[in-house]
Amino acid sequence: MTQSVVVQVGQCGNQVGCRFWDLALREHAAVNKKGIYDEALSSFFRNVDTSSKLGMLLFFRSAGDGPDIYKGKICSLKARALLIDMEEGVVNEILQGPLRDVFDSKQLITDVSGSGNNWAVGYKVYGCQYRENIVEKLRKTAEHCDCLQCFFIIHSMGGGTGSGLGTFVLNLLEDEFPEVYRFVTSVYPSGEDDVITSPYNSVLAMKELNEHADCVLPIENESLFDIVNKIHQMINSGKLGSTVKPNSLVTSSAGTAKTVQEKPFDAMNNIIANLLLNLTSSARFEGSLNMDLNEISMNLVPFPRLHYLVSSLTPLYTLADVNIPSRRLDQMFSDAFSRDHQLIRADPKHSLYLACALLVRGNVQVSDLRRNIERLKPSLHFISWNQEGWKTSLCSVPPVGHSHSLLALANNTCVKPTFMELKDRFMKLYKKKAHLHHYLQVDGMEQGCFSEAISSLSDLIEEYNELDASKGGLRTDPSRLKIAV
Repeated sequence: MTQSVVVQVGQCGNQVGCRFWDLALREHAAVNKKGIYDEALSSFFRNVDTSSKLGMLLFFRSAGDGPDIYKGKICSLKARALLIDMEEGVVNEILQGPLRDVFDSKQLITDVSGSGNNWAVGYKVYGCQYRENIVEKLRKTAEHCDCLQCFFIIHSMGGGTGSGLGTFVLNLLEDEFPEVYRFVTSVYPSGEDDVITSPYNSVLAMKELNEHADCVLPIENESLFDIVNKIHQMINSGKLGSTVKPNSLVTSSAGTAKTVQEKPFDAMNNIIANLLLNLTSSARFEGSLNMDLNEISMNLVPFPRLHYLVSSLTPLYTLADVNIPSRRLDQMFSDAFSRDHQLIRADPKHSLYLACALLVRGNVQVSDLRRNIERLKPSLHFISWNQEGWKTSLCSVPPVGHSHSLLALANNTCVKPTFMELKDRFMKLYKKKAHLHHYLQVDGMEQGCFSEAISSLSDLIEEYNELDASKGGLRTDPSRLKIAV
């Protein structure tokens, strides 16, 4: 059994990470009723007790008539996690909440002043200041693993700490653990983001992601907001077939559905956490066709820089506490390739696929997978040299409260509009040199950093343009080293 470590950076990274650990504990407790420390738990948790049995406390029933599930404090488990934020508010909130005992107090790095929405402060200032401390804590976390397979970085692109210190940590991981897979979940800001400098931060961070990540899951705030609104509409129209259970994250304290106008960050974070839950299910549970996390990069990334994977999730739900009727299996596969289920605003069906992975959970057969792939293939445009570019995974344990689920990961040129829009927003500021002085006054930060970053992003967009131009025609492969024979 292999282990993975989660590195949560910045406010967004820590809030999403907190939701992931909460849902992971809920999922393991639903499966592992006796509370035994097993291989599934060891993949993301370590047991700090000498006894093999877990002290699972605070069992309480889910509201309504559904099956009982375990929630609450698990005394002898510690998450394989490193929590980093230069504003201590979110981490302190986590440490005062129900998950406080899950995190090792020695694996936290916080400051009080924050990065002021400035990538340069996060990367250049706090990166240098906390480098040794971060390396020490990463090594300590790695020492607790028998077979460290993967680092998951969760961060946002728009803020200073998430973008700057988040990508600094990514570089550290490559230096210190070059053989360990680096999987990055990056939350991209919307066009109406209230951080005026977010285009600068995002483009500067993109250069680091291009060069140092193995795989990146880009997630757009706008897309998450759309999804949560759709779920609320379903709740309010009664299409869910049941009421929302009290104390759910998609309800208010009064137990009534939130209004659409409310910023549902908790619900949005929960969708990302569910994505990570499905992504790691094969690493945590048995299945008839388990997928090693390293196989995602091996099978879905044919060119090193083109490692941005579009994710779609079905069924869409913010929490297992919402009674959503299960989708028919075939409908679930169709959903995964529709615009409504993408975690970025993209249309993969009308763009070019380099490869695609389907991670299915629940009582699904290999024949079901094959049948649906054959059904969907005619409507999908795969690149000429990889017409059979499918990777599949079957995990026998479904998400709590559902019979089955599907996560689709597509290496698809439909990510290009997201990057083009980001470039446009960057150039609007950069042409006027707006807010540039805030960055250039940071030691070690030069204007060349901006030109290098936008050049890196432009090159990435051009690579996607070349692929799109090959759709339906002959492709000119990128130049490779000539091998003498």
